[in-house]
Amino acid sequence: MKEAIRLKQGGWVVVADGSKALFLKNEGDEKFPNLEVFRKDTQDNPLNKDQMSDRPGRFNDGPQVHRSAVAEADWHALAESDFAADLADKLYKRAHKGKFDEIVLVAAPSILGQVRKHLHKEVSDRVIAEIDKDLTNHPVDQIEKLVFGKN
Repeated sequence: MKEAIRLKQGGWVVVADGSKALFLKNEGDEKFPNLEVFRKDTQDNPLNKDQMSDRPGRFNDGPQVHRSAVAEADWHALAESDFAADLADKLYKRAHKGKFDEIVLVAAPSILGQVRKHLHKEVSDRVIAEIDKDLTNHPVDQIEKLVFGKN
């Protein structure tokens, strides 16, 4: 069994996916956490098929008549990566200003990996737990239960 997460009063929980981030603050204490949403960031990021403009391009392979297709960029994945980098930057700015001492990161595995890649040491030193689940569409009481194991 994993050890229960104990977040101090004023500690943050950030719940994110590729286009939404919820910033929650523990208004309770370590024993009885009480998360309150104080910020929500969203980014419009349609599915890749909705962002593609046309068929993939083609290029000439040289003097032959043969032509090859060029893969279309995955705009949805690029937007998710940009969102993760922006989130890491926001966390750094707030950590640098002393807005939080402890933080729990909760995100889908791929997004958590991207955020982790961009985290500044000042933020990563304050991370007390990481949870690789997408909880952005859960109500706050369910997030509390899933993060802190409350019954």
